Amino acid sequence: MTRARDVSRLVTTPPNIYATDSEASLGYLSLSSASSTYLTQANNRTAFKNLIINGDMQVAQRSSSVASITTNNYYTVDRWSFEPYTLGTWTMTQENDAPTGSGFRKSSKVLCTTADASPAAGDALIFVHRFEGQNLQQIAKGTSSAKELTVSFWVKSNVTGTYIAELRDIDNTRQVSKSYSISASATWEKKTITFPADTTGALDNDNGDSFRVQFWLAAGSNFTSGTLNTSWASITDANRVVGQVNLAASTNNYWQITGVQLEVGSTATEFEFLPADVELAQCQRYYYVHVKGDAAPVGLGTAFTTNRIDVYIPFPVTMRGTVNSKISSGTNHFYVARAGGISYFSSFIANSSTQNGALIYYASDLTITSGVGGHVVTNTASSLLAFESEL
Repeated sequence: MTRARDVSRLVTTPPNIYATDSEASLGYLSLSSASSTYLTQANNRTAFKNLIINGDMQVAQRSSSVASITTNNYYTVDRWSFEPYTLGTWTMTQENDAPTGSGFRKSSKVLCTTADASPAAGDALIFVHRFEGQNLQQIAKGTSSAKELTVSFWVKSNVTGTYIAELRDIDNTRQVSKSYSISASATWEKKTITFPADTTGALDNDNGDSFRVQFWLAAGSNFTSGTLNTSWASITDANRVVGQVNLAASTNNYWQITGVQLEVGSTATEFEFLPADVELAQCQRYYYVHVKGDAAPVGLGTAFTTNRIDVYIPFPVTMRGTVNSKISSGTNHFYVARAGGISYFSSFIANSSTQNGALIYYASDLTITSGVGGHVVTNTASSLLAFESEL
């Protein structure tokens, strides 16, 4: 006999999705709009509200520590580039250090190892996050419906004083800056900055470098000699970083950050923690480590000729655009385990890379029988096979 139910009782005040324990056991789940709205917005956590990727500094595919940095690049934590424009020498690390009770466990740190107390006019020191334009269309920049943006983060430094955070529109050569203060030395402090909406200059709807969040750490007079520009405007360098302290003034000065969130609106909400696999996949769109270190399986290969092994590498996610290979090279960095023995070789050449995969091969110091197959494996601690499609 069919039991009559009052369906309206199943739409309860969240989080109590089921009306009763007995109905829960029968699998009566309310799919009302009220419940689904709660599930997606519980505790102000709308899915993917944080426009920043890896704001909790959890993912560091390249390395956890890089020393002697003097040029711009991605070094440790994914999606964050460190850019010292001829201003000091630095060590960048992923730290097991974060504000107690915040939920964060990792942070990114830059440490000065060679000081520059008197920066030249064009010198700069910046910690940068880049965005594809197609991922920011919801902010409606360049329209009458343009949205405010709020960035929140935890920061720590042994150098107190004024620092500058900047939003930079690459497509339209515009920017806006806001200052924040580090008040206590070597102490985690939470900061919240709201930037105004910009009704001028729409972002390109593509996969290019359209927009940046930039944390300045030092700057020469070209960037500090004017009046700080706190409203969106065409870029005038002199107005970008007025009042910024010089983190490079002394060795052992450091700046450390975690919990970076950029969201639409004028209010900073609770940080959006993503599952580890989701955050890693977001990062792999830009950088993917296939194998790293000794005894890691590269894949199955086929000997195309007596000195060439072909291996196809499928990427776990579609990469952003043009893919460049990052492949180590050295004596016996890789080997092929095949019927009859092992053949060592020094490196690969990437050929026919697409956004979804790459064909890699070698055709020099490998000796193998044409047509045979085998397992290709790394052979040293420094062996690496990675692919990059960074902004």
